Amino acid sequence: MKRNPVFNREMRVSSRSIRLPAILAVFNGILSLAALLNMYAAVTQVRTSSAIQYSRFMDMYELVATIEFVLIILLSPAVTAASISGERERQTLDLMLSTQMTAVQVVVGKLMSALATQFLLIISGFPLVAMVFVYGGITWGDALELLLCYVASAFFAGSLGICCSSVFKRSTISTVVTYWIMTAVVGGTYFVNQFALSMSSMSLQNSGLIYTMGQEAALPSSGSVFYLFLLNPAVTFLGIMDGQAGRNTPMFEICSRFGIAAEGFVIEHWIFISILIQIALGALFILAAIRWVEPVKKKKKQRHEKRLGA
Repeated sequence: MKRNPVFNREMRVSSRSIRLPAILAVFNGILSLAALLNMYAAVTQVRTSSAIQYSRFMDMYELVATIEFVLIILLSPAVTAASISGERERQTLDLMLSTQMTAVQVVVGKLMSALATQFLLIISGFPLVAMVFVYGGITWGDALELLLCYVASAFFAGSLGICCSSVFKRSTISTVVTYWIMTAVVGGTYFVNQFALSMSSMSLQNSGLIYTMGQEAALPSSGSVFYLFLLNPAVTFLGIMDGQAGRNTPMFEICSRFGIAAEGFVIEHWIFISILIQIALGALFILAAIRWVEPVKKKKKQRHEKRLGA
């Protein structure tokens, strides 16, 4: 099987650069510091109270897993948002497209190299997350579910960065737009649901459908707007954490927060559906990036044919 030439080049460049080892060191350093501080707090509590609280180790798992998720969400756009636009700025994209390489190879090769870096970060930090296995609390199925969430989130954010990098010619603009869209997806869906919940509460109060002594009335709810959270990787991650921590079933806390009944096919299979939607959106971003790069390839080919005809 022939390997992608862009992917091969990117891997050679990254393996010879100090950037990748530096990112790995900082990434795992932050996770290690969080885990060691949590372990130190647990040991200190044992010395003072002579009692071991195994819930502290589960708290450590949640803390390290959350930090790793945040770092992945923040790093993925940074790795990909300047991939295509950076080639334009260095005036090397035209050279790449003047060869036998297609726009698909360029876009997919750039994405594969970025995902390879992200996957290396995820795998390198996994031993810290798996420390909780020593004390119990989660299963290998839970760990694989968390790993799938990481990979899907990295793919979603990375594909968005590739798409913006293909649309905009400047790396600065593409990076800003990528982070702006990610902020809108993660934070915007929350504020939209919060606004819908507030409007529902005001509507119920104005209509008199409020709680009275001894009577049960309608509760405020964000309604169908709640399903926008299917696009939000952070909500999917929180749902996984709630289920694995044993507080409640996945999505119960989030559903109760916005007045949604924690029942139904979508709610019960929320994690799986949300991950599928994020992967599908990532695929659409890749197709859009290819469409934006493809006209450049066609123009170069037409110019070359004109020169040969002349």
